Amino acid sequence: MTGFDRAGAGDLARRLAEQVEAVCRHYLSAGRRYGKYWLVGDVRNMPGRSMYVRLHGPSEGRGAAGRWTDAQSGEYGDLLDVIRESCGLLDFRDVAEEARAFLCLPHPEPRPVSHTDHPADGRGSAGYTEAARRLWSMTYPLAGTLAATYLRHRDLKQLTGVTALRFHPRCYYHPDDDGPTETWPALIAAVTDLDGTLTGVHRTWLAPDGRGKAPVEVPRRALGDLLGHAVRFGVAADVLAAGEGIETVLSLRQVLPDLPLAACLSAGHLAAMVFPPLLRRLYVVRDDDPAGDHALEALAGRARDAGIDLIALSPRLADFNDDLRHLGPAALRAILHPQLAPQDVARILETAHA
Repeated sequence: MTGFDRAGAGDLARRLAEQVEAVCRHYLSAGRRYGKYWLVGDVRNMPGRSMYVRLHGPSEGRGAAGRWTDAQSGEYGDLLDVIRESCGLLDFRDVAEEARAFLCLPHPEPRPVSHTDHPADGRGSAGYTEAARRLWSMTYPLAGTLAATYLRHRDLKQLTGVTALRFHPRCYYHPDDDGPTETWPALIAAVTDLDGTLTGVHRTWLAPDGRGKAPVEVPRRALGDLLGHAVRFGVAADVLAAGEGIETVLSLRQVLPDLPLAACLSAGHLAAMVFPPLLRRLYVVRDDDPAGDHALEALAGRARDAGIDLIALSPRLADFNDDLRHLGPAALRAILHPQLAPQDVARILETAHA
């Protein structure tokens, strides 16, 4: 980060936090103020109310003004992250320039880069990715664990060959209000790029008996570099089904075990997913909400430009896991049958049922 250091990033973040509502109105214009929070769909400015930005609070810490959390994906960060993601910026120098322009600050004098430089605190930083890899290295296979119990309780029982999900018996949980750190058992999912390189993890903290999520404020959070990446079940070639939630996507695997799947963890990340090079048909496992509609619209345009056929898959109930649990596998198969391309019915659905 030539010409910029961690202290400079902290100073920019503090200056932005002093004008937090103005920042939200400019970069998160799809949202609105509700009391002490600014609510919006996600950090990429999708409509909705999943993400909340604190408009008031102390000057530092997770509960500080300007800090935000996405209750759906578990992501969190500061206002520099908001600028980066809402503007689609990759280089932190560009993020800093955009922040300075918003704050009407002069451009700083450049300085030599030191090996002690670190990226600004953010979900896509090398530090967070390395932390995600360390956490993954401390996990255990699913079989016989509370994570497997949790998944079975969601009627997700066909787990043979699922290597993207593992178990951690005592995963740290940091409350948003700067309360004491807790430990809970957790289902850990690997977020990978198209080459299979781990770029992040997704954590679902579990109740002590594994029959539900832990009784914490935000039981799901992601860590690391998520943009464009996904939790993957199978290797995609010409056909892929992609959606937001792990459990929703994994529900399709119960009746379509040969269909490659990708869980992108949020509507924004689904809209920004990187297409496999050989992909010709993309099934979108849609969520019936405004954020899901916007993700589907964004994907449709990108797929059309790439010459990829896009087909939306819609559940009968709230989502496909509800269909699986309340209606059963046979009904889920019947729901999917008319929505699949004819060439995939014999190739994927009927083969799975044989």
